[in-house]
Amino acid sequence: MTSQTRRVFVGAALPLPMSALSAARSVGANNRIRIGVVGTGGRGQYLMKSLQRIAPDEIAFPAVCDVYDARRAQAAQIAGAGAEQYLDYRQLVERKDLDAVIVSTPDHWHATVAIAAMQAGKDVYVEKPMVHRPEEGIALVKAARAGKRIVQVGMQGRGLPQFVEAKQRYIDSGVMGKGGFARTWYLSNAGYVQTPPPGFERKPDGLDWERWTGPGPKVDWNPDIYFSPYKWLYYDGGMIMGIGIHVMDSAHHWMGLRHPLAASAGGGTYFYKDGRDTPDVVTCIFDYAEEATVTFTAECLSAPGVRTSAGVELRGTGGVLWAERYVVDTGYTYTPNAKFSKEPAARAGGTGAAADVILRDWLDRIRDRKRTIAHEEHGYYSAMTCRLAALAFEKKQRVLWEQDWDLPA
Repeated sequence: MTSQTRRVFVGAALPLPMSALSAARSVGANNRIRIGVVGTGGRGQYLMKSLQRIAPDEIAFPAVCDVYDARRAQAAQIAGAGAEQYLDYRQLVERKDLDAVIVSTPDHWHATVAIAAMQAGKDVYVEKPMVHRPEEGIALVKAARAGKRIVQVGMQGRGLPQFVEAKQRYIDSGVMGKGGFARTWYLSNAGYVQTPPPGFERKPDGLDWERWTGPGPKVDWNPDIYFSPYKWLYYDGGMIMGIGIHVMDSAHHWMGLRHPLAASAGGGTYFYKDGRDTPDVVTCIFDYAEEATVTFTAECLSAPGVRTSAGVELRGTGGVLWAERYVVDTGYTYTPNAKFSKEPAARAGGTGAAADVILRDWLDRIRDRKRTIAHEEHGYYSAMTCRLAALAFEKKQRVLWEQDWDLPA
């Protein structure tokens, strides 16, 4: 590391007061968008590298932040000479030379950091799920509106060509007719079977565990939580919220849905008796006012030995439309119902799951100040849809949408 990248800033992890900064910010020197990154583990570093690949002359990373010094150092190397390292996210978001902030922390920190960044006048890319609870989501949306901030939520399905093209060609055109049922799935995701690497039985000296837990339960160092927060209800929400958000948001995108009227869920922890408090098999049912029912199914019993599969299948009067996040040779298929449709059967390639399109859209919207394709209202309602199902699973009963969860007009 250079002397510049060794500098680390420390402070208490508390919310920022409302800033009086102007809603509009000028893009930095050389017309570059200056981005700070909070949470520089695997996902944060992926997003940094993706932006450097798709927009190398348009962005810069003056600052990075993480609670683990090894992750900070790795991110500083990716960012390049001059990048400053922070332990406390508040110090980063207060910088006057930043235009935007990426929030790629563990999920339970998303709302706190994103709101602080927007109150400091920054545009935000926040990973999914955007929030866990309605009060967090409503506060985040209010902060975006008050500051006229540009927000992109990491629900990359809204930018994947196989989902976008299928929607335009068969749904928006009317070919699919009345679509009353969609099934979604996310199977064999290895994130829910991860175990800590050897040597982490003792917490590394450079990892601030108290900051990592932050607003969550105060627990002693637990490498299983740190390396696989996905298994735990508070930190990720389990498969319902952690990966269900992806495909449920895609169903919302395809069908023009906002939020369900009710949800029910079944399943359990059938194999992984490792202390996790979320199921390893789950199925959810969502009913919508738009005369539609959507299901979500997930399991991690087959992980990591079986290829991950995730997608949406819409069934309507015009036939069956199917799209997959991970299959490159077949991104989507259309099977017509000859009684209502004259369109031929079709099959098209896919791209795999990547954030390139929504990252590109975020940069463009920072410049023109228009809404992103996965904005904060989409992020809120899709997250609360999954929250409703998580409550249904917890209570073992059908749970109704609460009116006070609706966003204010």
